[in-house]
Amino acid sequence: METKLQQLGAQLDQLKAKANQAGEDVKADMEAKIEALKAKRNEITQQLAALKEAGDDAWESLKVGFQSAWDELSKAFEEAASKGE
Repeated sequence: METKLQQLGAQLDQLKAKANQAGEDVKADMEAKIEALKAKRNEITQQLAALKEAGDDAWESLKVGFQSAWDELSKAFEEAASKGE
């Protein structure tokens, strides 16, 4: 998961570069989506840290929340990336 988060960070940088090359109306929309993606990525990073510290009892509960947040982030990233193409 940490590797995937690092890859996502690199993809966000690429998306930011595309946004900088886009027209002003598209750029503003993409930048807003990028900021939202960064916030979600930070949330997932915090959840991952909690998962690492969780005992066996809390693991299943935290894992479900983490997976849900990851799925949302992945979907939002795909939508933002498709707008940048």
